[in-house]
Amino acid sequence: MARKKTSTTSRKTKRKKKSSLDLKSTFAKFKGQKGRRVFGLGLLVFGLLVTISYVSYLSTWESDQSLLLSQSGQYAFDRTIEVENAIGKLGAFIAHKTFYMGFGLGSFALPFLMFFFGLRVLAKRYVLPVWQVLGVSTFIMVWASISLAYIFPDVPVLGGVVGYESSAWGLNLLGSLGVSAVLFIGLASFIIVLFNPQFEWVHSLADRIGQRLATIGESEEVSSEREMEEAPVASVEHEAPVSMELSQSQLEVEEDVIDQIFSDNDDPVESSMESSEMETEVSQVIEGPAPADPTDPSSDSSDEEFSVEVAAEEVVLSEEEINEKVKEFGEYDPKLDLSSFEAPGIDLLVDHGGSKINVSKEELEANKNRIVETLANYKIGIAKIKATIGPTVTLYELVPEAGVRISKIKNLEDDIALSLAALGIRIIAPIPGRGTIGIEVPNSNPDTVSMKTVIASDKFQNSDHALPVALGKTISNETFVTDLAKMPHLLMAGATGQGKSVGLNAILVSLLYKKHPSQIKFVLVDPKKVELTLFNKIERHYLAKLPGDSEAIITDTSQVVTTLNSLCVEMDQRYDLLKAAQVRNIKEYNAKFVKRKLNPEEGHRYMPYIVLVVDEFADLIMTAGKEVEGPIARLAQLARAIGIHLIIATQRPSVNIITGTIKANFPARIAFRVTSKIDSRTILDAGGADQLIGRGDMLFSTGSDLIRLQCAFVDTPEVEEICEFIGSQRGYPEAFLLPEYVDENASEVGGLDAEDRDVLFEEAARVIVMHQQGSTSLLQRKLKLGYNRAGRLVDQLEAAGIIGPFEGSKARKVLIPDEYTLEQYLTQEKQSVE
Repeated sequence: MARKKTSTTSRKTKRKKKSSLDLKSTFAKFKGQKGRRVFGLGLLVFGLLVTISYVSYLSTWESDQSLLLSQSGQYAFDRTIEVENAIGKLGAFIAHKTFYMGFGLGSFALPFLMFFFGLRVLAKRYVLPVWQVLGVSTFIMVWASISLAYIFPDVPVLGGVVGYESSAWGLNLLGSLGVSAVLFIGLASFIIVLFNPQFEWVHSLADRIGQRLATIGESEEVSSEREMEEAPVASVEHEAPVSMELSQSQLEVEEDVIDQIFSDNDDPVESSMESSEMETEVSQVIEGPAPADPTDPSSDSSDEEFSVEVAAEEVVLSEEEINEKVKEFGEYDPKLDLSSFEAPGIDLLVDHGGSKINVSKEELEANKNRIVETLANYKIGIAKIKATIGPTVTLYELVPEAGVRISKIKNLEDDIALSLAALGIRIIAPIPGRGTIGIEVPNSNPDTVSMKTVIASDKFQNSDHALPVALGKTISNETFVTDLAKMPHLLMAGATGQGKSVGLNAILVSLLYKKHPSQIKFVLVDPKKVELTLFNKIERHYLAKLPGDSEAIITDTSQVVTTLNSLCVEMDQRYDLLKAAQVRNIKEYNAKFVKRKLNPEEGHRYMPYIVLVVDEFADLIMTAGKEVEGPIARLAQLARAIGIHLIIATQRPSVNIITGTIKANFPARIAFRVTSKIDSRTILDAGGADQLIGRGDMLFSTGSDLIRLQCAFVDTPEVEEICEFIGSQRGYPEAFLLPEYVDENASEVGGLDAEDRDVLFEEAARVIVMHQQGSTSLLQRKLKLGYNRAGRLVDQLEAAGIIGPFEGSKARKVLIPDEYTLEQYLTQEKQSVE
C-alpha cells in the first residue's frame, strides 16, 4: 500500500511539473515570434481605428467636444450620452486629445507611425531607417500644425491647440512676415536635408553671367590696345614705310597668338603636336618673320600665314581645393547604395550555454590533489599551484621546486591522465611568458560557448579590426577576437564531426554582424553542396560570382578553377589601381578614394574585401590537383595587400593535401581534434591537436603562439534566420560580379565553319558593335544567355574577325567601327557562302 501511495504521489508531482513546463514553453514561444506578430497586428488595427476616428472627428468635432467638456467625469460610464464619432466615445476622446488639443491635421502622422512600426514588427521588413521616419514624421506634424493655424486662424481644428498657440506666439514676437520666413526656411531646410537637390540651374546661370562679363572685359581690353598701337604707326608712315609694314605684321601675329592662347582647343591631339614648335614660333613673333629662302619656291614673305596653338595644361588640384570639394560634396560613402540596410540583431541568436561555469570546488580540489600525488610518486615537488577555470577546460599552473627538470614532468603526461581518468590532458612546459608549467584538464560538466554571448561582448562590438572574427573563448573564459585581414589567410583542419563547419559559420556570422554589404564580399566553394547553401539568400548583398553563373555558391568542381583564376585577374586589376593611385594596400586606397582624391572616370572604384571560403579542400585537390593549387598559392602569396583573403578547411590533414606550398602561405591555422599526432604536426607543426576533447575544442596558431579556444556554437536555424533577415531587405540588383576569365591555353578559335555558327550570331555581332565592347558578360546581359553559350559566341565573333583576340584583363577590341559597316560585312559574307 505504501508503494502504491508513493507511486501515485510521484505521478501527480510529475504531472504538475509537466504542466508547469508546458506553460513555460508556451509562454516562451508566445514571447518570441508569436508575441511579435500579435503586437504588430495590434499596432496596425489600432492605427486604422485612430485614422477612422480622426476622419470622423473632422465633421463631428463640435458636437462631440461639447459633450466631452460638459460631462468630463461621467463621459465614459454614462450610457445615455451618445457621440457621433464612428469609433464611439473612445474615438472621440482620442481625437479630441491628440487632434484638437494636439497638432490638428498634422496628427495624422501618429497613425502613420503606427502603420510603419506594425508592418516592421509583423512582416520583419526593414525598408526605411527608424530615426529617419521618426524625424520626417515629427517635422511634418509640427510644421503642418503651425502652418495651418497661421493660414486658417479661425478654424482651430485644422492646426490644433499646439499650432494655434505657437502661431499666436510667433505673430506676437516676429510679426506676419517673420513667421512666413521661418516657415519657408523650415520647409526649404527639410527638402534639402531629405532630397539633397543640387540646384544645377543656379550654377549654370552663374557660369553664363561670368562668361558674359569675361567676354565684355576682353573685348574692351583688345579695343583699347588697338587704339594705342595705331597712333605710333601713323606717325612714322612717311618716314619709314618698311618698318611700318614689319610692325603691322608683327601686331597681327601677336593678336593671332593671343586669340589662340585664350581660345578653346577643339583638337587636343593637334594642339599637343604643334606645341613643340611654340618656342620657335614665338621667337619669330618677337623678332619679326624670318627671311625667305630664295631657293625655296614655296616661300613668300609678303603673304605668309602664321599661327600658334598652345596646349592647355592639365588641371592639378591643390590640397585646399580637394578639401573644398570634400566640403561641398562630402566624402564618398560606399554605404549610400544600401543606406537603409540594417545589420542583424542579437535577438536572432540563441543563448545555448549557461550563465555560469559549472565547476565545483570539490572537483578542483580533487584534481589538484591527484596531480600533486602523481608527481610526488616520481619525487617531483610542487612549490605552488594555481587553477584557471575555462568553459570546457581548467588550466592548472605549476611552479616546480628548484632542481626539477621540465622534461621529466612533460614525460608524465600519460600518467597524469591515468590518475585523473580524463580525456585530453595536455601539458604546456613551460607556458610562454609566465615561467610556469601548465596542465589542461577537461571539466566534467563543460559549458557551451554561445555565439550570442561572443557577438554581444564589448571586445567584439567595439573592435576596430578591418575584418573582426569572434572565434570563441579562451581557457581563461575571455572572448577571443582576431583580425582576418592580419592573418592574412586561415587554414582549418580537423576530423569529421569535431566542429569544423560550425567554426566556418562562426567566422561568416561574425563578418555579417560587423561589415556592411558594400565593404565585404564572399566567394563560397562548397563541394559537399549542403554546408554553405544557407547563404544563398544573401546573394544580392554579400556574395560574389562569375558572370553568367546561375548560383553564387560554387558546388561544381569544374567551375572552381575558373573562379580562382578570375580572382587572380581581379587581383591583377586591383594592383594596377594601387599602382596608379601610388598606395601600398587596400586600406590606403579606399581612404584616398573616400577623400575624393581618385577619379572614377580613370577606372578607380571603391574596393570591398573579398573572402574566399573553401569548405572541403581535399576534394578539390583530388579532382583538380595542380589546377587548383596553383592559383590558390598565387592568391595566398600576393592577395593580402589588395584585400583578398582565403579560408580553407579540410578533414584530411595529410601532406599530399596540405602541401608545403600551402602551409608556407597560411601562417594562421586552426586545428580541431584529430586522430593522430602526425595529423597534428601536419596542421600546426606541433603536437596537441590529438589531445583535444572535440565538440569545438580547438588550437589556434598564428606562427609563434598556440592558443586553446572553445569555438562559439551557432546552430543551423540561427544562421538561416540571420540570412533570412538580411535577404528580406533591399539589396543590389545582382551579386558582385568577378572579372571574366578565358583560359590562354585553350585551343585556338580560328577556322570555325560559318555553317556551324549559333543562330544568335548576327544579333550578338550587332550588340557588340553597337556597344563597342567585346565581352562575354555583355552578351549574357543583353541576350539573356548562359556563360557557355556566350563564350562560344565570342569565339565565333573572333573567328569572323569582328572582335580581337583575348588580352588578359583588358576588354577585347571591336574591329568593326559601326553598324553600317557590320551590315555590309554580313551581306558580303552571305553572298560568298551562297
